[in-house]
Amino acid sequence: MLRNREFRQFTILFSLIAAINVTLGFAINAAAGILTIVSVIAFGTAFFVFTKSRYKRISQISDQIDCVLHNDDHLYISESDEGELSILQSEITKMTMRIREQNDALKKEKKHLADSLADIAHQLRTPLTSVNLILSLLTNNPEENERRALIRETEELLVRMDWLITSLLKLSRLDAGIVVFQCEKIDVNNLICAAARPLLIPMELHHIDLQINVSKGVVIQGDSGWLSEAIQNILKNCMESAGENGKIEIICTDNSLFTEIAIHDSGRGFEKEDLPCLFDRFYRGKNPNATGYGIGLALCKMIITRQGGTITAKNHRQGGAIFSIRFQK
Repeated sequence: MLRNREFRQFTILFSLIAAINVTLGFAINAAAGILTIVSVIAFGTAFFVFTKSRYKRISQISDQIDCVLHNDDHLYISESDEGELSILQSEITKMTMRIREQNDALKKEKKHLADSLADIAHQLRTPLTSVNLILSLLTNNPEENERRALIRETEELLVRMDWLITSLLKLSRLDAGIVVFQCEKIDVNNLICAAARPLLIPMELHHIDLQINVSKGVVIQGDSGWLSEAIQNILKNCMESAGENGKIEIICTDNSLFTEIAIHDSGRGFEKEDLPCLFDRFYRGKNPNATGYGIGLALCKMIITRQGGTITAKNHRQGGAIFSIRFQK
């Protein structure tokens, strides 16, 4: 306690006041002097015991804080009576619990980052390995037709890698919160046509029938560029699922509560165990023949939800998969 400057100052002041009172007491008579001495000793003892108890309690709280700072999993501060110390220990307890929650969240984020980096490395390594293999075949293959076929395959792999890297950059920008979405009125029919336009030739080559049923004048609020990319990624997923001679149907429902864009394909639908994880990043499903990277649907969900919309996916009762994008009015 004597290390405390305020306590030393109080002790000196109390000693001076006590000495003056004792002197005045004896100046009156001996009985008054003795009574003053007893009173000073009693008050000093009570104050010392009370102060020592408070310093002991503060020391316990300090030890607990030190344990927390050294990553001790155990945290216990004994209950105090009502007063300043009770309020202090309550606030310290809440603070330490909050710090622990943040530490747990940081550990989870760190693990998620490590897993994501491992997934990204794996996703990039697969096409790179294929490119290296094709390059070695090109070197040792003099046949012109085969060389052209290998070059086309290399170009396709490079395009896929470019899409993968671009999508990962977009995901990282969205995660960092540096993307500013525009809020503008968007004609849904124009939005769907813009999203489908780059895919019309591949659909024609695979004989996929695209049907769009959207009433004129249906409008939603959002960023047309980003929403177009989200719908385009869903259409790519539907194209892969529908396969040759498949069918994709886009229907827009508009009422006083919401506007919904439903995209239905004629594929085999989703496996039951895949449904809860469809929009998880890098999730490719249980199908070993899946060719995707598990990024497109995760990017779709992030784009749509960041603009106040929702997206769900399920198996259609008539077969195939159906994606539903909904914006509340």
